[in-house]
Amino acid sequence: MYDNSRPVLGIVKSANQCVWKERLDTAGLGRAEAINRNFDISDILSRVLAAKDIDPDKANAYLDPSMRDLMPDPSSLTDMDNAVERLSRAINDNEKIAIFGDYDVDGATSSALMHLFLKSCDIQSTIYIPDRIYDGYGPNIKAMDLLIDQGHTLILTLDCGSTSFEALKHTSSRKIDVVVLDHHQVGEELPECCALVNPNRQDDLSGLGYCAAVGVVFMTIVALNRHLRKTGFWNNRSAPDLLSWLDLVALGTVADVVPLTGLNRAFVHKGLIAIRGRTNPGLAALQTVARLSGPAAAYHLGFLLGPRINAGGRIGDAALGARLLTTTSPEDATRIAAELDVLNQQRQQKEAIMLEEATELAERQIIEQADTPVLIVSGEEWHPGIVGLLASRLKEKFKRPSIAFSINADNTATGSGRSIPGIDLGACIRQAVDENILVKGGGHAMAAGMTISVGQIATLRSFLENALHSDVARMNKNPELRIDAPLTASGATEELIQDLEKAGPYGSGQPDPIFVFPSHNLRFVDTVGNGHIRCSLSDGMGKTIKGIAFRAAEEPLGKLMLGSRMENLHVAGSLSLNYWRGKPEVQLRIVDAAKPLRN
Repeated sequence: MYDNSRPVLGIVKSANQCVWKERLDTAGLGRAEAINRNFDISDILSRVLAAKDIDPDKANAYLDPSMRDLMPDPSSLTDMDNAVERLSRAINDNEKIAIFGDYDVDGATSSALMHLFLKSCDIQSTIYIPDRIYDGYGPNIKAMDLLIDQGHTLILTLDCGSTSFEALKHTSSRKIDVVVLDHHQVGEELPECCALVNPNRQDDLSGLGYCAAVGVVFMTIVALNRHLRKTGFWNNRSAPDLLSWLDLVALGTVADVVPLTGLNRAFVHKGLIAIRGRTNPGLAALQTVARLSGPAAAYHLGFLLGPRINAGGRIGDAALGARLLTTTSPEDATRIAAELDVLNQQRQQKEAIMLEEATELAERQIIEQADTPVLIVSGEEWHPGIVGLLASRLKEKFKRPSIAFSINADNTATGSGRSIPGIDLGACIRQAVDENILVKGGGHAMAAGMTISVGQIATLRSFLENALHSDVARMNKNPELRIDAPLTASGATEELIQDLEKAGPYGSGQPDPIFVFPSHNLRFVDTVGNGHIRCSLSDGMGKTIKGIAFRAAEEPLGKLMLGSRMENLHVAGSLSLNYWRGKPEVQLRIVDAAKPLRN
């Protein structure tokens, strides 16, 4: 019987302290053989599909995910029919509708998507994106009063609102309806509104809790469009092509780091096709300023386009992202995209300074308690729009959930947290709210936002340490890197990558396949950019492949690579196509390395 418990290449302690293991066990190898036998699919792609536990008889269907097959009836979401009825009435009565969106990418894409649909119905909606510092997260009484006083008779809250009890109660007292379209975790108590569509409601049985808010908004539009068609609304006007807006759905889904499984995978798979067509002027301009020369991939949405839209909400005008995504003017799109690009550069500079301070604080915590399951850091002069990025960086570096707080002048702190796979941080934050440790808070499994009294930060740390200690210890015990297959520089071809893309998109919940390149010679290695390591690997047969290890210069991986110039290394990573002036070039994104064992 095949034994996949033996370390790949004998590596039990890599640069990242991982043991290398083959991803497929005996049953997985059997699935791979069946997929390869049943369909005209390469050996490596068959292994990748088998690792995803794909039924050998359904491999072809998986490679071409269908919206029709994967999207359930939107009415399966609790309160969807009530939301559709109220929206339909507002459209037919030509009501003045306001869209209150969150200030991140999910909120911007959700707001833009709803705005574009309403515009196709000849409704000119107002988009209101709150300022992160002055408004905080979600609806507030002052903002709702402003929208009501402007004459809006229906307010939609997108990617927020599920826990905005005070603001929505106030709005209800002024006889104005609110429809909430959200995905954040929520308890049994719900705010006053005419409809609340959220697959994470405790009474929702749709099974779509993994969707981002923009996915919920898209399903609402599908249901609304269907209702309008049945009532004859489109008889004398052109109905919109909903699939053309999947570029927005894909961007919001990837940027919100929700799992790219099931319906989300179909959203992104089809949405990437739309993005590559560059039909949205704002997205086209953003791709240009981000210097994205080749076809857009999920990676680009998460690391090039998303951060630029987020920059407005973090340190600039929070509404810039929504304005970019809704403009029809190429000139305005170019101007807004350029402004967001500058803001993103400023954000990176602020982040670098704050990250140095946060890392030092985190290291002190680890010195004091090496097995602490959660890192909590705070700073008085930290920009509240960047604390989420700090938490993300700390989580990546120290492999445990992390929270960063910006201390406010009123002795409260605004924080953001990021988690590791398998640890539901959002649920813990909701529990901390219920136990009055936090003033307010919410989120989902991988990310959460919160407000706390400064004096309660120590209490929160103790609460989370007790709640997460055993789970984090289990996740970090004997860390493994799962290898999909061995490769050489000669075998890492453009054709192979195009083949692998069929099983994508890759991202949260769908990690890139990891390949190991045994005993390749580092012909060149150096630092580049913001602490990245670039290199050239030779297989000894005249073939080389370029590689890059992001943010690795000061990490054990980077130090091993820099100290191994002209030596052989086992190198593990994922493959991608890097485009330079439109020409594709195979690149290895290095995630780990190890010295070959001596005989």
